[in-house]
Amino acid sequence: MTVTETATVLGISRSSAYECVRLGSIPSIRLGRRIVVPTQAINALLGSVTPEPQHDAAVQS
Repeated sequence: MTVTETATVLGISRSSAYECVRLGSIPSIRLGRRIVVPTQAINALLGSVTPEPQHDAAVQS
């Protein structure tokens, strides 16, 4: 997937995604002039994040 698509999936800005690619935080592959991010790398990043419990103020016990 492209860096722009990766930014959308991760919920970050396009420039932040490019910065993460530059720093190596997001694994990428350069194909000529194009930078692509393997979907397995994104799945691994998303799988390593544990969701925080959400508290709903309307539901009280």
